Amino acid sequence: MDQPPAPVFRMKDLRKIYRTGEVTVEALRGLDFEAAAGEFIVILGPSGSGKSTFLNIIGGLDRATSGEAWFRDHDLIRANEAQLTRYRRDHVGFVFQFYNLVPSLTAFENVKLVTEIARRPMKPAEALALVGLEDRMDHFPAQLSGGEQQRVAIARAIAKQPDVLLCDEPTGALDSKTGVRVLEALTTVSARSGATTLVITHNAAIAAIADRVVHFANGAIAREERNATRQPASAVSW
Repeated sequence: MDQPPAPVFRMKDLRKIYRTGEVTVEALRGLDFEAAAGEFIVILGPSGSGKSTFLNIIGGLDRATSGEAWFRDHDLIRANEAQLTRYRRDHVGFVFQFYNLVPSLTAFENVKLVTEIARRPMKPAEALALVGLEDRMDHFPAQLSGGEQQRVAIARAIAKQPDVLLCDEPTGALDSKTGVRVLEALTTVSARSGATTLVITHNAAIAAIADRVVHFANGAIAREERNATRQPASAVSW
């Protein structure tokens, strides 16, 4: 019988402690986690449950206090700053709640910024077409709606063809109709690129589009569930 593929991410007893003076906050409390290549995972939980801390650690933006965190053969706990920078540049695409576009650059130019430093980028126009913005490439951020700006941010993230797509509240600043368009873009690019995709959200309705749903509470994984059938983004309502 064929062996299942090795997980892309492996986390064991992951802990993160923040200390400010005499105040100690345990953001992650001995968390175990694995993710397979190409898996689409939605992470749910209230504010302060550790979701963003977790995403920042597996994205190489922050370090765990203790435990193990691996991306394939990359040790994210013991890596130095240069190694984490290469990891982020070569393997990870980020999408945040706020779009972080350069106001003085067009949509095309915002995406091109990333392709200039990537190992195997797609063409900016191709990335923008994937998110349905082929006719808005020459527009500046101020000329785009919030949903369009977020789709530019997704195009920018996937233009370097990352192995991992990490999204922190990507629809948090959007109304439901616009949010559905953004989710459609995310699921489309995830399926076509094969990227392992993690989406943090407080919106439980989004769980239906995932392969697996991971619930965070008090710095730990409270429970997980796997969807027998993934719903299309167009079926999501909130």
